[in-house]
Amino acid sequence: MKIFETHLRDIYIFESSKYKDARGVFNVPFNLKEFHTITNFYSDFLQDNMSQSKKGVLRGLHYQVKKPQGKFVRVTRGAVQDVVVDIRQKSPHFGETFSIILTGKDNLSMWIPPGFAHGFLSLKKGTEFCYKVTGEYAPENERTLLWNDSELNIDWNIEGEPLLSSKDIKGKTFNDCEKL
Repeated sequence: MKIFETHLRDIYIFESSKYKDARGVFNVPFNLKEFHTITNFYSDFLQDNMSQSKKGVLRGLHYQVKKPQGKFVRVTRGAVQDVVVDIRQKSPHFGETFSIILTGKDNLSMWIPPGFAHGFLSLKKGTEFCYKVTGEYAPENERTLLWNDSELNIDWNIEGEPLLSSKDIKGKTFNDCEKL
């Protein structure tokens, strides 16, 4: 497994090895021992989630206050532009963003620790996005950071308007959102 650090402290990209033979392909997208060694983050993953999205669907930027979640994310089919925003007030990277394209063919996963808002744009029809979370979903603690906040100036590489849920349309600006 190859590991890549990003400019945001604590965000890691994992590239798992792929083994091909006459039968097909095998890989290990997640190994807990390697994960602990690399991230020095020790928490249980409580749940695996999967969404399937049409091309042009944007989900996010989501986070939880009081009970923040860490996420280990990957794409099993299709492609996304995955974006994180550091909302940890004591972080040297507070307010900074990171974006990466993840596909079902690249064997890349990303670790997003608690304290980041997270969202993704589906780039292909039928994209499957899978992620492990370190905490239970708590709707009363869920918040949404506005995906197109002019202060964050995230380049989503999208023509026109994305398909959004009603909660994502009502997201708060970075200035107005609750921080951690």
